[in-house]
Amino acid sequence: MTDYSTIDFDSLVALAGDDEVVTHSYVRDIRLASGKTLALLTLDNGRDHTRPNTLGAATLLEYAATLDALKARAAAGEIDAVAVTGKPFILAAGADLSKVAEIPDKATAKKFVQLGHYALAKLGEVGVPSFAFTNGLALGGGLEIGLHADYRTVDASAPALALPEVFLGLIPGWGGATILPNLIGIENALKVVIENPLKQNRTLKAKDAFDLGLADAIFPSVNYLEDSLKWADGVINGTVKVKRPNEPGKLERLAKWDIAIKIARDTLAKRIGTVPQAPYAALDLMKAAKSGTRAEGFQREDEVLAELIAGDQLQASIYSFNLVQKRTKRPAGAPDKALAKKVTKVGVLGAGYMASQLALLFVRRLQVPVVITDIDQARVDKGVAYIAGEIDALLGKGRISPDEANRLKALVTGTTDKADFADCDWVIEAVFEELEIKQNVFAEVEQFISPEAVLATNTSSLSVEQIGSKLAHPERLVGFHFFTPVALMPLIEVVKTSHTDESTLSTAMVTAKNLKKNAVITADTPGFVVNRLLAVLLGEAMKAVDEGTSFETVDRAIAPLGLPMAPSALLDLVGLKVGAHVLDTHHAAFPDRFYRSENLHRLAEYGTLLEKDDKGKVKGFDKGALKLVAGGKNPRTAEEILVALEDGLAREVKLMLDDAVVAAPEDIDLCMILGAGFPFQMGGVTPYLDRVGASERVFGGTFHNPPIRGVEA
Repeated sequence: MTDYSTIDFDSLVALAGDDEVVTHSYVRDIRLASGKTLALLTLDNGRDHTRPNTLGAATLLEYAATLDALKARAAAGEIDAVAVTGKPFILAAGADLSKVAEIPDKATAKKFVQLGHYALAKLGEVGVPSFAFTNGLALGGGLEIGLHADYRTVDASAPALALPEVFLGLIPGWGGATILPNLIGIENALKVVIENPLKQNRTLKAKDAFDLGLADAIFPSVNYLEDSLKWADGVINGTVKVKRPNEPGKLERLAKWDIAIKIARDTLAKRIGTVPQAPYAALDLMKAAKSGTRAEGFQREDEVLAELIAGDQLQASIYSFNLVQKRTKRPAGAPDKALAKKVTKVGVLGAGYMASQLALLFVRRLQVPVVITDIDQARVDKGVAYIAGEIDALLGKGRISPDEANRLKALVTGTTDKADFADCDWVIEAVFEELEIKQNVFAEVEQFISPEAVLATNTSSLSVEQIGSKLAHPERLVGFHFFTPVALMPLIEVVKTSHTDESTLSTAMVTAKNLKKNAVITADTPGFVVNRLLAVLLGEAMKAVDEGTSFETVDRAIAPLGLPMAPSALLDLVGLKVGAHVLDTHHAAFPDRFYRSENLHRLAEYGTLLEKDDKGKVKGFDKGALKLVAGGKNPRTAEEILVALEDGLAREVKLMLDDAVVAAPEDIDLCMILGAGFPFQMGGVTPYLDRVGASERVFGGTFHNPPIRGVEA
């Protein structure tokens, strides 16, 4: 096994330079009620909550030295326990990714990984009971700090606990892949390490973490530290017995462990393909964690994580991460926030499924009155009932309190009288995707609302400017395109027409932020960004099918892009009629570039493409659907289809940039990552197109110079 004490870690500090924001380890002794002494180590980088504690080389060395000193004090009988906690609201957010991205080679990467193991493991080696008091945010290495303690508590208000590494092209390599499955069981560990990160980087609330077994006790924030100290005192003197019902036993190791890993591996292959390295590496480590020692597991983590840090997928992931974390905070073209109008009441035109989802989101996030309308009272009542049911479902899951549920339901009303929209500051439509219908509902409601009220359309493919052509004040109309499911998808395409004024645009951007969504400003052009590029994909897919290529071959051809679903599944999700409409719209606008498929219209009339069982699980392709599209005489190979798609995407992206649909390639990448699930480890669609040579083939250049490292396929 590796002897970490013989490694020269000081060289890492010199390599990092002087700009590490060091998270210091401060210690104070606390006399417990029993008379025992607990040494409380507090991690604090001296910054406010907007700059979380992070774990760089200097931080880890100071932490290790502090724990060594506490171990010596424990041996001398000066202290009876050690606990680690963080500055207010934050334990730690893991390693500083900007520094990780600068690591020059695998040897240095391995040394940094070993430093993490060397430092964090010391909490479990102090010679007295050790505790982690997770008082707030704990991500990645921050969560792994606690895994090395003997016991753990969590603040009930902690906003996010997670091991997000596989989302970033890494693995939880400071003990997470080895310790976690042996602490909470393999299925729970797979949820934390694999499933949650790949669901738009989902995190755990404190109660969820406690239920999984990541903490032994949970206390309200009002007296969190006092309650944790009292609980720790009970553990030390034996009056508190810690139970861990999720800890795996012999039967789980013999019968369940390998099966759970296999199911996870098969699920990953279907969902994301086999291109991403990190999730499969994490699975291998967790499978190996079933047996052997921690030290052996840590050594495996050292090797795997060093390999990933030095690899191209991490570099691409860091590019994606910076887009999502930084560019979204300073959207290109966004006007001054001071120009934004206050939104104190929202009107939703429509009461169908999409409109009801929008109403639910607005009332939850903005906490203002929301009124919905439709063509008759029955539809309105159905929409209000749906929203109330969704609020009750949130209550049942413990996501909101009974008081909040009652308050939210009281804020939602329905009407068939547009005059009830008179005091709305923001009115959004989500009616049928037909130009004249949208024009008419806006023209009708405009006569009742203030000239200052903002009008927004959720259209996915129609011209926003044409939608507003019957308005007296088209300057207060903006596109506000959501993606489904509305509650989960993080992107809103904010569409600016030639009439949209700065105040309206500013209001849209601020409202998107208040809805906890990321907004990208686009020009008013067919499909905006995401649907325009997906139309390229669906068009190429249907063209290949019409030529005689099987759907299986088409799905396999496009798999190297790593998208969340194959073209056939995407068509099934959005609906065959919607898919046909999207292609028709783009073909009408750009007939020389976008393909229109008669076969897709036949499928839409037929009504199904995929055969499913009673539970909705896909069994395969519907035989009747396949007969409808049969007859093509010029099938293509998967390789030919992929190259054609790559070139089509490169052509369309270049045209979008030339036409200033968005400000920069980064905005297209951001839209595709957040709106279409383009994988982080690809680094966005434009770096991918550079790497595979499509940019060079299409326009003789690249979108980025130098190209951004990452995986090709």
